[in-house]
Amino acid sequence: MPAKAPVGRPAPDLPNFRTFDRALKAMHGRLTQGVSPAVILDAWRDWVLHLANAPGRRTELAMAAGVEMFRFLLWLPRAMAGERAENPTPGDGRFAETAWSGWPFNAIARSYQIGEAWWLSTARDIPGLTRRNEAEIAFLMRQMADLVSPSNLPWLNPVILARTRDECGGNLRRGAGYLAEDIDRQLSGAPPAGVEAFEIGRDVAVTPGCVVFRNELMELIQYRPTMSTVYPEPILIVPAWIMKYYILDLTPEDSLARWLVAQGHTVFMISWKNPEASDRDIGLDDYRRKGVMAALEVITLIMPDRRVHACGYCLGGTILTIAAATMARDHDHRLASVTLLAAQTDFAEAGELMLFIDEHQVDLLEAMMWDQGYLSTRQMSGAFQALRSNDLIWSRIIRTYFLGEREAVTDLMAWNADQTRMPARMHGEYLRGLFLENRLSAGRFAVEGRVVAIRDIAAPIFALGTRRDHIAPWRSVYKIALFADTDVTFALVSGGHNVGIVNPPVRQTGSFQMRTRHHGDRYVDPDTWEAGAPHHDGSWWPAWERWLRDQGTGETVTPPELGAVEKDLPVLGEAPGSYVRAP
Repeated sequence: MPAKAPVGRPAPDLPNFRTFDRALKAMHGRLTQGVSPAVILDAWRDWVLHLANAPGRRTELAMAAGVEMFRFLLWLPRAMAGERAENPTPGDGRFAETAWSGWPFNAIARSYQIGEAWWLSTARDIPGLTRRNEAEIAFLMRQMADLVSPSNLPWLNPVILARTRDECGGNLRRGAGYLAEDIDRQLSGAPPAGVEAFEIGRDVAVTPGCVVFRNELMELIQYRPTMSTVYPEPILIVPAWIMKYYILDLTPEDSLARWLVAQGHTVFMISWKNPEASDRDIGLDDYRRKGVMAALEVITLIMPDRRVHACGYCLGGTILTIAAATMARDHDHRLASVTLLAAQTDFAEAGELMLFIDEHQVDLLEAMMWDQGYLSTRQMSGAFQALRSNDLIWSRIIRTYFLGEREAVTDLMAWNADQTRMPARMHGEYLRGLFLENRLSAGRFAVEGRVVAIRDIAAPIFALGTRRDHIAPWRSVYKIALFADTDVTFALVSGGHNVGIVNPPVRQTGSFQMRTRHHGDRYVDPDTWEAGAPHHDGSWWPAWERWLRDQGTGETVTPPELGAVEKDLPVLGEAPGSYVRAP
């Protein structure tokens, strides 16, 4: 008598329909732009159930609504006389124009602000509602509130009405033309209007240098020295593969790479390949082995017996931390220092971008990547823009399509439009191993079968967070001080994830705080650190460059040759190379 199939498993001769399930899920993902409906529905269900079971909280909300409505009615006579309401939300510039101070627009703006504040308060302090679901509901409510803001409704926006009256509708005609052009570019896959003014190798990524190494994952650029002597320790910059490297080499005035070379440093830059469907099996560890470690091997051949300052930006900083921890575990002491720019090593508080990353969302993204072989930035761009919908979506729509004003494209905006992709396997490993399971800071992240630990890194660390970062919140970046067992210098700079990094000294803008926690000092929480760290005006670049020099020998040497022909490392071409030009 044949043995029965184990309970819960299909009999061996039955077909497996999981491929059909994944294909269907991938189709759903394309329809929802990569957002899992299950994540959103779970959050709403949790909120509705717990709010329904909290009559006391509902009573508080009802009373608050009544009080605010009464205050609004008392204020209305003054509003008719032209009194402008105070802005209850600091930094909210939606109603900053003086046109909003006149009747009836001042009353419209004030009533919306009252309603928005009350609506957002309904997501807070609900007994039993999990912190994660509370944050998700608050995020979703902000998107809904932004959608109906009077500033985004042309027939309620006095600025649009006045412009339309003064130009007899000329602004709307221009806006309609801009809209038609943008739709055409979107459908044809062309870049946004204006970015053609910043061509790679002509206007941006123009710092002189050569490609000295290339593999299937990256090109390594060595920049040409401009000084007769240089510091002996080279700098290796590891950008994120979610972006093209030239955010750190924009126009000459904004180029971090050019500025470092001008200070007397030998600079190497990794330029990642933009993966295609055929690269679906590239894993997270490939970026360590064929990226960071391969670059270090090349630098060692070009500049033997020199320790290296390694600098990682965003995801590049995360993979650099993994590489540095692995090197420390394996007694590899080539790193003179480690710099992490807006890079997270602990993902327990990864910010709003990761609010909706759970098993449902990761499963959906994995199905999409299984189908495509990669995840494109276009499929993620909506999530990035939703974090700052007022600034990145609605204000641009109003300015471009209703006021008829094309925003002048900057080098940073052109770079942001130059989108990249991420390999399926790597992104799945990244989301599961780091975001969902937080293995790195928990001491459960294995490299080549053995666990690595951040505390093993002996090289001094410079970590930088940006104050308005929605991708890598600075308090999350600061956590490196909790896990590292070496000198950690932390800097908190003004600006966001990109603008805070690209702040050359010539601009004389911005500010930063900086303080060092030496090995053996007690841990200081981020709020205490912020309250006590000294403030400095201007760019953080010079302070970091001084820190780099302090971690070196302080000597100067003759600049190295570009490449090393005698060691089978010939120059492969002029910078910026070929990988950065690939669409």
